[in-house]
Amino acid sequence: MIETFCAEETFDVGERLGSQARAGEVYCLLGDLGVGKTVFTQGFARGLGIDEPISSPTFTIVQEYEEGRLPFYHFDVYRIADPEEMDEIGFEDYLYGQGVCLIEWADLIRDLIPPFAKTVVIEKDLDKGFDYRRITVREGDFDA
Repeated sequence: MIETFCAEETFDVGERLGSQARAGEVYCLLGDLGVGKTVFTQGFARGLGIDEPISSPTFTIVQEYEEGRLPFYHFDVYRIADPEEMDEIGFEDYLYGQGVCLIEWADLIRDLIPPFAKTVVIEKDLDKGFDYRRITVREGDFDA
């Protein structure tokens, strides 16, 4: 468990994880609206060597970034009505390709998540301050 107290620290945690990411890895990013998933993802992309602006692909489902040290596939499945929609975009090709996948709201497509995926949970605790975040990273076991 990692505690951060400002957006810059959350970005730094993402950057550290991104710098360690390897081809074929899948990261499931969970947390409520406004918890800092996009800030974390921006840091993750920077850790992969991606300098272009990163925004949440809410309406396109996936954004592809090829200029880093590994291809980066950023998914936002918040608006997915049926997990079968993921087949239409070739989801499995991304999962088992040579890039790194980061999936926001991955719990909405739980049945499609491979067992080797890492889970990153970002939570607020207003008792510890408005900008406080608790970040937990787990290997596999999506439902732990």
